[in-house]
Amino acid sequence: MSKKKKIIGIILLLVVTNVLTFIFSNVLSLTYDNKVILPKDEYNQLSDMYKKYSKNLALEDFIKKNYLKNVDEETLANGELKGMFQSLNDPYSTYMTKDEFEDFTEHTKGIYGGIGVIVTPGDDNLITVVSPIDGTPGEKAGIKTGDKITKVNGKEFNADTMDQAVKVMKGDPGTKVNITIVRKDKEGNNKEMDITIVREEIRLQTVSSDIIEGNIGYINITSFDDLTYKDFKKEINGLMDKNIKGIILDLRNNPGGLLDVCVDIADEFLDKGIVVYTQTRDGQKEYLRSDNDKIDLPLVVLVNKGSASASEILAGAIKDRGRGTLVGTTTFGKGIVQRIKQLSDGSGFKLTVSQYFTPKGINIHGVGIKPNVEVELPENVETIGVENLKNDTQLQKGLEILKGKINQ
Repeated sequence: MSKKKKIIGIILLLVVTNVLTFIFSNVLSLTYDNKVILPKDEYNQLSDMYKKYSKNLALEDFIKKNYLKNVDEETLANGELKGMFQSLNDPYSTYMTKDEFEDFTEHTKGIYGGIGVIVTPGDDNLITVVSPIDGTPGEKAGIKTGDKITKVNGKEFNADTMDQAVKVMKGDPGTKVNITIVRKDKEGNNKEMDITIVREEIRLQTVSSDIIEGNIGYINITSFDDLTYKDFKKEINGLMDKNIKGIILDLRNNPGGLLDVCVDIADEFLDKGIVVYTQTRDGQKEYLRSDNDKIDLPLVVLVNKGSASASEILAGAIKDRGRGTLVGTTTFGKGIVQRIKQLSDGSGFKLTVSQYFTPKGINIHGVGIKPNVEVELPENVETIGVENLKNDTQLQKGLEILKGKINQ
C-alpha cells in the first residue's frame, strides 16, 4: 500500500472515530442494567429542570394524597397554568382552557348566545362593565358602563374568575340568567341590584348609520370584530351615495376589538401617515400606517369613558393627525396590546406584549384620551344616538361643530 493511501486511510479512520464519539457522547442515550446513560449536557439540563420544578411536583403530590376531597388532575394542572399568568398582576394576561378559549374567540367572530355585555377585570378585582352592546338584552335591562358584576345566578365571581362568570352568562337563547351588580349612586354609595335577563342570540351588528338633517352622515361602531370593516364599507358607501356633507363617527361605549380592523377603518379617514405604533419592553417598534387615499369630508368623533382599546386607537389617530374633532368625555384608557395564541390542545392564552402609542407618541394606558371639546351627558339620559337626539347633548354638540366645519 502506498504512503499516500495509508495517510488517507488514517484520516478517514480519525473522522469516523470522532463522529461516532460525538454521537455516543452527545446525542444518544444508552440503556445499561436498568439505567439510562445520558450525555453530560443533557443530564445537566434535566437536573436543572428537576431542581426548578421539584417544589411544584412535591406540592402536587401532597395535594393529591392529602386533600380532603378528590382532586381532578386536569383542574389542578389548569390551576397551575392560570396561576402562572395571575402572578404577572396583569388583568389582561390570562391562560384559557379549551372551552374558555372557544368562548373568547366567539366575540371576534360576531355571533354568540348571551346577554351582550362587554366586561373587563377592574383594578378593584371586580368584574367591570366596559359597555353593554347596543340593542342586546344587557343594554335593554339597564346595565351601564362602570357597573360591577358580583354574582351570576347567585354565585360570587371576581376579576380572577371573570372567564367563568362570562361562561355562565352565556347560554341558549330564551333561557334566563340572574346578574347581581353594584352601582354607585349620586352620593357615591354602592347600591346592589339583582337583574334577571333573558338570553338572546347575539349577532354583533357592530356598524349602523343614519342621515341627520338631510346632509350629515352619522355612523356608529360598537366594536371591532371580523365583520366590522366589511359592514363599515357598506354603510359608509351608502352614506356617500346620498351626497352627505360631513360625518359624525360615534365610538361611545365601543370597548375595542381587533387591532387590524381598527387600523383599516382609520385608513379610510386618514391620508398617508402613522395610525399607531407599538413598542415592546426591548424597545422594538412596529408602525401601522394609512395610505394616501381618504374620505375627504369634515369629521367629528364622539367618545366617552366606555370607548376603550381599539376605539381609542382610532380616536387618538384622528385627534393627533388633526383630521377631526373629538367630542364627549375622556376615554377608558387601555393602551396595551395582547398577543393571542391557541395551543395544540385547543387551550390558549392572552399575554400583554407591548404598549401602543398614538401618532404623537402618547401612551394613554390608565389615562385615556381627552376630547377636544368636553361635553358631559346628563345623568338621566340612558339612550344615546340619533334616536334620542333631543336629549343627547354630546351628539348635539358634535352636530353644531360639524355644521361650522361644513359652512367654512
